[in-house]
Amino acid sequence: MKSLRIATRKSPLALWQSEHVADCLRAAHPGLEVTLVPLSTRGDEVLDRSLAAIGGKGLFLKELEVAMQRGEADCAVHSLKDVPMELEPGFILPAILPRADAADAFVSPRFERLDALPQGAVVGTSSLRRQAQLRALRPDLRLRDLRGNVNTRLAKLDAGDYDAIVLACAGLQRLGLEARIRDRLEPPHWLPAPAQGAIAIECRDDDPAVAALFAALDDAHTRCRVEAERAMNRALHGSCHVPVAAFAALEGERLHLVGQVGSVEDGRAVRAEAVGPARDPVALGDAVAHRLLAQGAGALIDPHR
Repeated sequence: MKSLRIATRKSPLALWQSEHVADCLRAAHPGLEVTLVPLSTRGDEVLDRSLAAIGGKGLFLKELEVAMQRGEADCAVHSLKDVPMELEPGFILPAILPRADAADAFVSPRFERLDALPQGAVVGTSSLRRQAQLRALRPDLRLRDLRGNVNTRLAKLDAGDYDAIVLACAGLQRLGLEARIRDRLEPPHWLPAPAQGAIAIECRDDDPAVAALFAALDDAHTRCRVEAERAMNRALHGSCHVPVAAFAALEGERLHLVGQVGSVEDGRAVRAEAVGPARDPVALGDAVAHRLLAQGAGALIDPHR
């Protein structure tokens, strides 16, 4: 192939990620012409309701997948944490890039840490996972939804709408906004979303020439870790409707996975972990999911059980 078209969302972070992938491709394949095809998705357009209320994170993918099906783009770039556990038929993930910082960021113009917030402080995040962990650590906080791209969220914080907000460290770092991070919320006390910090490439499964271009970009260590996290989430039937958190760490030839399911209402949570061979991350993810369910995670996922 002499040229490649990358479908991407129009947000500054999505464009940064797609440009980063384009630069990696040009370095791996000198002479390859790479262009971006910016598109607007329903997930970007509907900002007055939570993702769970309008259909989930898959809304960030649909328009990009349609562009690939119509032949208007050859591939798409995603934050892997936004990619549903089961891809639409006809699509694959030929590459997952090296994972960036997987931690969450505590961001506030006045307070240095989460525990420094005064009683009843207002914290913004629309992530049910983040809300559940905040509720468990600080039940006194007032949690309010916060949608929009990174700069929009920061602007609302700076305008005084919130005392603090929680964002992904990786997104702030990629946009050159690392100075806004007041504190890192990280394992073992705080767990990220499955696959947080990882960038994934999606393409049609009937286009091997496109998939082959990305072979040089795939990071085996990252893929191993995120496959375990996503397998756990899949076994729990997790989505943005469910406060599921997970983090896997490679320890030589062994993989250590910690998972958690929480409640937004009262902060209750169950946590489980296991270690298994790195060669079978899916089995490890399934094992941790079963341990979570044995501890009562099912009732947190579906209160009507």
